[in-house]
Amino acid sequence: MAGLSTPGTDPDADRDPATPGFVRVLGRTDVIALAFGAMIGWGWVVLAGDWILRAGSGGALLAFALGGLVVLLIGLTYAELAAAMPLAGGEHVYSERALGRTASFVTTWAIILGYVSVVAFEAVALPTVLALLFPIMDAPPLWHVAGWPVTGPWLIVGMAGALLVTLVNVTGVRVAARLQTLVVTLIFTAGAALFGGAVAVGELDHLAPLMRDGVPGVLAVLVMVPFLFVGFDVIPQAAEEIDLPRRSIGGLLLLSVVLAAGFYMVVVLGVGLALPSAALEDADLVTAQAAEVLFGEAGRVFLLCAGLAGILTSWNGFLLGGSRAVYALARAGLLPAFLGRLSPRFRTPVNAILMIGALSLLAPLFGRPVLVWLVDAGGVGIVLAYLMVALSFIVLRRREPALPRPFRVPFGQPLAVLALVLAAGLLCLYLPGSPAALRWPEEWLIVIAWCGLGGVLFALRGRGQPSPQATEASADDGGVEVAADA
Repeated sequence: MAGLSTPGTDPDADRDPATPGFVRVLGRTDVIALAFGAMIGWGWVVLAGDWILRAGSGGALLAFALGGLVVLLIGLTYAELAAAMPLAGGEHVYSERALGRTASFVTTWAIILGYVSVVAFEAVALPTVLALLFPIMDAPPLWHVAGWPVTGPWLIVGMAGALLVTLVNVTGVRVAARLQTLVVTLIFTAGAALFGGAVAVGELDHLAPLMRDGVPGVLAVLVMVPFLFVGFDVIPQAAEEIDLPRRSIGGLLLLSVVLAAGFYMVVVLGVGLALPSAALEDADLVTAQAAEVLFGEAGRVFLLCAGLAGILTSWNGFLLGGSRAVYALARAGLLPAFLGRLSPRFRTPVNAILMIGALSLLAPLFGRPVLVWLVDAGGVGIVLAYLMVALSFIVLRRREPALPRPFRVPFGQPLAVLALVLAAGLLCLYLPGSPAALRWPEEWLIVIAWCGLGGVLFALRGRGQPSPQATEASADDGGVEVAADA
């Protein structure tokens, strides 16, 4: 590693030996499991029928192919930057070096919105799955949200899950990685079984109509893709805990995107072949219904168990990644200093983990309707961060051509410009006037509240020291002039 180091890019260069940082324990399998598991959460179980009903089987496949291509192009920019600067905080490090500190805060706070949205999403998804497996969770409602009853068992399970996953992350990345690898194996098995059974006994007639509602239908699914694919960027967040050559980091990031795109498309095909359109409209969880049609009740239970595994992998991955992003901002003086504290015993950013865990405790209070709200609102932050990373890639290629890049993207500048344009196009889909615009008031209020929280924490930040690993750029000049390394 030392031979690849350059000022401002070595994670250990400015570290005080008396205050050790993260522990490097993640190998190749751990990294793939972390990123793939983060991308494949509960959405493939609860949303697959909605994808097909909105766009048709062919339209949903097209949306995932297009969305996967966009994410892969964006992933190429991440791959080069992550290999060049393998530092905790990912987006923060790249955007601070390229665009300055204020832009870095906006970028990182946006991606944290996406991470927190997923963590909160899973806190609601967990009781959804368990209620299907264990009807004893039924109870008189405490209140209703958008017509959906919130019960005592629902709250207890969702909040208990939030506490458990938070505790796992506090106790160290090694424990989190082992849990991730174990449950990802179950998800792979369920996806392969669903697809194999559908090919064997499914009917091609069930795929009709291949397209529904034309372009608007495809766009309605495409707008969900950023939320469903967010997770590959957990790799840059945990870069200081990866024990691999720098070049491998970039390659594994791209591999995780390809695997996730393939998995989602397999699920669409499996459900489309197994169930006719009428069944899609009537079923609550169509992926589980498809497994029941193919394999009986045992198939349904196994699929739901795999969905439960997906909840844990996504929840675990995003709490890990989100806490590192919060830690990086605090370490740079862009959030209150206490959020940048590492646990002396476990070497984890304990206060950042607890902050995100506390936010996830609130999600079950809003019941199941919050699932869709979180998907859309979180997508805004994710796409904005992707756009800023692509811009950072372009700036650093132009301004720092000598920066060592162990994983160098061919035709990097044209690809980065294309990624920037595509990310901007995706961002426009969330704005008023688009067929997939955010809903008022629920989804917009989530975005507004997150911006308000960021403003408060930014106002309470420390004295504003630059990231000790990234090259400081003046916030006033947008990062055009590069100061000395901190």
